[in-house]
Amino acid sequence: MAMANSRVAALLLVLVASLTLAASVQAGYVGSDWTSGQAHATYYGGADAAGTQGGACGFGNLWSTGYGTDTAALSAALFNSGLSCGACYELKCDTAGSKYCLPGNPSITVTATNYCPQGSEGGWCDTPKQHFDLAHPAFTKLAHEGGGVFPVVYRRVPCAKQGGMRFQINGNPWFLLVLVTNVGGAGDVQQLQVKGERTGWYQMVRNWGQMWQFTGDHTLPGQALSFRATLSDGSVVESWNCAPKNWGFQQVFEGTPAH
Repeated sequence: MAMANSRVAALLLVLVASLTLAASVQAGYVGSDWTSGQAHATYYGGADAAGTQGGACGFGNLWSTGYGTDTAALSAALFNSGLSCGACYELKCDTAGSKYCLPGNPSITVTATNYCPQGSEGGWCDTPKQHFDLAHPAFTKLAHEGGGVFPVVYRRVPCAKQGGMRFQINGNPWFLLVLVTNVGGAGDVQQLQVKGERTGWYQMVRNWGQMWQFTGDHTLPGQALSFRATLSDGSVVESWNCAPKNWGFQQVFEGTPAH
């Protein structure tokens, strides 16, 4: 009986450990703690956010790529030379430092889609300042427009996306250029690899923003393509054969969701 009880206990321990591991995997990216007393926000572009389209991340039309108007251009201290493209931040107006915060002090979540360069008006984006240059509609969800600039508290948060990450394939047979969008979880891809159905994994090189290039194998057209993305939290997401054999340039293919 004692031996039977010990076996049951051992099985229970294995089951609990398995459930704990499953829960930790399912939990996904959790973000960071609030940062205060260091960052400010301004806005650029008009009320229709037309002036925020395109940008240094390569996302192009932010409506068609799913980012909308809750977006921000980051100062160099946050932009990380483009590796922060796609990251999501929750912001609040810092009521201790501004009289322009909206009643109730709401928060918003924005996606990094652009770069606010050194020497911009007011010097708010100059190194080493942490700054969010928001699309106008996002700015007015936090503070009265007349404030112009206000202090914020912020934290990294998971990016909530519908469907899987998307890969837009550009270039030509000798120059593969892939734009990665709609990335959930940590949101910002740090490494990207590509694999043809008859090849191993090839390391791609970041061209700019979230544009990744590969020039080592002109036979990839005509092969189904898989992608392996490594995000800033270390998670690795593999999208197997998401581009079929007959894929073409300028086409977009949906892969596996990131959490």
